[in-house]
Amino acid sequence: MKITKVEALILRPGDIENIADSTQDAALIRIETDEGIVGFGEADASPSVVKAIVESPRSHMLSTGLREVLIGEDPFRIQYLWDRMYQASTFYGRRGAVLMAMSGIDIALYDLVGKALGVPAHQLLGGARHYQVRAYASTLMPDTPEEAREEASRLVDEGFTAIKFGWGPFGLDLDRDVELVAAVRDEVGDGIDILLDIGFTWKNHIIAARQIDRIAEYNPYLIEEPLPPDDLVSYAKLREISQVPIAFGEENTTRHEFVEIFERRAADIVQPDVTRCGGLTEMARIAALAEHYAVPCIPHAWSTGIVQAASLHVNAILKEPVFLEYSVRTNPLNQELVVDGVDVAGGMAQVPMGPGLGIEIDEDAIQRMTVQV
Repeated sequence: MKITKVEALILRPGDIENIADSTQDAALIRIETDEGIVGFGEADASPSVVKAIVESPRSHMLSTGLREVLIGEDPFRIQYLWDRMYQASTFYGRRGAVLMAMSGIDIALYDLVGKALGVPAHQLLGGARHYQVRAYASTLMPDTPEEAREEASRLVDEGFTAIKFGWGPFGLDLDRDVELVAAVRDEVGDGIDILLDIGFTWKNHIIAARQIDRIAEYNPYLIEEPLPPDDLVSYAKLREISQVPIAFGEENTTRHEFVEIFERRAADIVQPDVTRCGGLTEMARIAALAEHYAVPCIPHAWSTGIVQAASLHVNAILKEPVFLEYSVRTNPLNQELVVDGVDVAGGMAQVPMGPGLGIEIDEDAIQRMTVQV
């Protein structure tokens, strides 16, 4: 079997708002073979940037677009192809957007090979340790306490036992931050876990520590990204004094960055994103490191049903999975691209058992939402 076609498609069903919601557009990777088997992946980064990284022609041996590395290759050689892409993009890659583009390709290869063999992706990663994982509903924090109450109540009624509220107005008014968290806790009571994603808007570790002291009484399960992602010195200081576990990692790529996080003791919980950190291949390496350093790993997953499924396959191989992040955003990319996706009921997600990612992609939806740039 040989790879014959690699596409990076930009999906954009509508106008883009200037809000922290990456379900508004998507970079879809589609890989075809000479035997007609197709694999799908996703890179959760700027779709136009991903498309350029995939489709750029060769400049020289260490500066080559990723598609050129893959055409004619055997898709079963997943780790070999990962290494080839990493080497071929050395001059302009090694981290950041290139690894995000590689992530989408790597996920598509696992989907393709799983389909060819008739096995789920988690079997290619060593086999499932778990077949269901607790899911938390993930949504943006509304602007007012009243709206936050309504959203929390709705999600509890849908059966979720854990909810994450993120970004939105966090950081704009420190007193309002506390009011929003208090309103959610008051609405759901003590039996529901609340996760808070601050979107690195608390500026520095002193402000973050004071804010955490103020909201600790509402018993958040974790505080996600209170500080900018590169400020590991401040993260380590904050983690030492925080009453609430500190989590981050969705912006980080490759095991090399996560080793630094672990060695600096900067996080209580790490949150690598399979569509950003280097795909399923690198995600498995990061998860193994997290286990070695005794740091819980809760994969970040915020975009389409593709990242949800890929993250669930990762959760399946973890020794002690904690949560699947399950976006409840109501828009076409999150609701229409995947027609037979992750099954969540009673707050639990069932690990896909079908071949590859174990989901069905709506080709009509791809045609409908693809834009040319």
